[in-house]
Parts: sequence; structure tokens; C-alpha cells
Amino acid sequence: MPGPDWVLHVDLDQFIAAVEVARRPELRGRPVVVGGAGDPTRRGVVATASYEARAFGVHSGMPLRLAKKRCPDAVFLPSDAPAYEEVSAHVMEVLRGLPVVVEVIGWDEAFLGARTDDPESLADTARRAVREGTGLECSVGIGDNKLRAKLATGFAKPAGVFRLTRDNWVEVMAGRPVAALWGVGSRTAAKLAELDVRTVGDLARADDDVLAARFGPAAGPHLRRLALGAGDPVVTATPWVAKSRSRETTFQRDLTDPDEVREQVRLLARRVAEDVRAEGRPALRVVVKVRFAPFFTFTRGVALAEPTTDAGPIEAAALAALARFEDDRAVRLLGVRAEFTGGRA
Repeated sequence: MPGPDWVLHVDLDQFIAAVEVARRPELRGRPVVVGGAGDPTRRGVVATASYEARAFGVHSGMPLRLAKKRCPDAVFLPSDAPAYEEVSAHVMEVLRGLPVVVEVIGWDEAFLGARTDDPESLADTARRAVREGTGLECSVGIGDNKLRAKLATGFAKPAGVFRLTRDNWVEVMAGRPVAALWGVGSRTAAKLAELDVRTVGDLARADDDVLAARFGPAAGPHLRRLALGAGDPVVTATPWVAKSRSRETTFQRDLTDPDEVREQVRLLARRVAEDVRAEGRPALRVVVKVRFAPFFTFTRGVALAEPTTDAGPIEAAALAALARFEDDRAVRLLGVRAEFTGGRA
């Protein structure tokens, strides 16, 4: 008789940095930082850092200049998206060679659906297959749904296996901060703190009506369900499809002229429109990201009147989104994102 159904979450450890080290074996064991043009004297942010660099406090999203200050001996490299996509595709093919259903959810992670009496053994098999097939290490979370499997991976890192199910959910998660939940960010955590809800256990005991009044009739109760560990148990072999296409630029000098900011948004929107046409899927929404000096980042979005791949409406929507910013501070970064799935305008 086949065993029970399990969800495994495979997460490649320090993926981008690991790809770069695999291409440059002489960097193994050294702190490696990947991001921007790979030049810490120029503006840009960290895309990923090796564990050796993280030990110095370097993390994703940090300005490259600050990363250099924290880890002066780090090796800085530029991002190489095509290389990462190629390696990712190889990893996913390795996973598809196992007796599992593979649902790709990003470059460096996938859910595996399997029926087995020994999920730990299957997880070890997956880790070994990835290591032998690609030279990369991965961590595997085991759960009875996707939420628990995803969270379990955090306890498995680096290069380990951890099981998180209904049986040990309260023991493992109740005392952790609400931001430990997949889908709860810092802003939501701050709003929950205003309700004196700070831990996962607090949220699990919260009143649905109170949560609905603060977050909305759907989002409020959904947060409590997350705290109870509820999640989708079904893994489908649906190929991963990008939900958006984006372009952004970090400027070597702050932009202070509003006309120059608008022109840069136009240029980014045109490049995004080219990506959208190449994708062959119409955009539904356009989002503009602005990072003001010294390092405050905000986004504004505009829904398109109708789905389109045309540059004109995408550019117009980007400018309309830019107009929603009411801030005259100097600008250090601009980004434009076209989304293929709906969101809030």
C-alpha cells in the first residue's frame, strides 16, 4: 500500500552565490557578494551573499557600498541572470527524475508532491540527486501542506531536512513572531502589534471579527488561518511562469530634476514593454518603484484600462503611477514593473 501524501519544499542554498562559486572554484570558502554591476564603488544592492559574507552581516537588498564596509575582503560579482536560469532549469530536471510531482515556484525553489511512508528518506534522496547532478546543495522542508513545508525549510538550512506538520506546529511555531509566517511582512506585523498580536500563538487565538475590521473581511481571517498552519496540500506539475517583467536603474548621482525622473521612467517603461511583447502575454498593471535618498523605497501601481502589450499604454501607466508620489526628495533608484496577474491599483 502506498504511504500518505507529503509536500516537500526544496530550496537551493545561497543559490546565486553557489552558481558563481561553481563557475569559479577558487572562490570556495571566501565571502562572495553578487549584485548590480559587481562594483561596490558604484550604486547597487546585494542580490545574494554567500554564507561566509552573511557572517559579516551582509544580506540581500543591502547597498553594495555598505556590504563592502562590513566585509572588505568580499569578492564582488555582477548578476548574470541567464546563467542562473540555465542552472535552475537543470536542477528542476534533476528533481523531475524522482518519483514526485514537481511544482516550480522560482529559480531556486520547488514543491515536490509524493506519497511515501518515509519522507525524510525521500528528502535525503532529493538532496543527494541535486548535489550529484549539479554540484549544488539544497535544504528540504517536509510538511502536510505547502505552508508548513515552506516554513520547515527555514529550520533545515543549511543543507538539512526538517519536518513541520500539524503534530509539531504549536511546539515549533507558537512562540515565534508573526513575521515568521510565510506571507506576513513587516508592515502587517506592525499592524498586528497594534492589536497586541505579536506571536504566531497570539494570532492563532485572535478574534476573526477584530482581524477583519483591521485587515478586511477576507485578509483578516486569512491571517489567522496562516497562524493555524492552514495551507494548500496539492502539488501540481504546472511550469513556473513569471508573474511580471521589470527593469530598474540605480543612478550614480541622485536625480533632483522632476523632468529627468519622468524621462528615466519613460525609458524604463519602454524597455519593460519590449519584455512584455517578447513574453507574449498582455500586462494588466504597471508599478513604479522609487528609492529616495538616502534609502527609502516606495511603490505605486496603476491598473491598465485593458490588457495590453503596447508600449504606449504601459508608458502612460508608468507616468501615472509616478505622479502618485508626493515626495520631492532626490531619487537614487527607479524601477518599472509590468504585471501579468491582477493586483491592487
